Amino acid sequence: QVQLVESGGGLVQPGGSLRLSCAPSEHIFRIRNMGWDRQAPGKQRELVAAISTGGDTNYATSVKGRFTISRDNAKNTVYLQMNSLKPEDTAVYYCNANVQLAEWGPINDYWGQGTQVTVSS
Repeated sequence: QVQLVESGGGLVQPGGSLRLSCAPSEHIFRIRNMGWDRQAPGKQRELVAAISTGGDTNYATSVKGRFTISRDNAKNTVYLQMNSLKPEDTAVYYCNANVQLAEWGPINDYWGQGTQVTVSS
């Protein structure tokens, strides 16, 4: 079964940077919209950033100017470059994507398992 696999999380000091990556575990036909959500302990999951097939982006107000979402359509991979990280960015980050497994197949939403990002000195 196809999964979205995230990588790049970890522990970083305030002001530091991390780059998250997310790609499907096996070959798929196409990915449409892609994005990242996060969930901090005791808080609701929130949208961090999203990117359309054409490259249009959308960011949460709290991360604008610090985070950049991008995608490599040839690799069906989405990235989240996180700069100037703050302790309040600490959360589990989840990749999501609208995936079309086969050329004539349906488009379904997929979610990754999550990767922990901890910002602490």
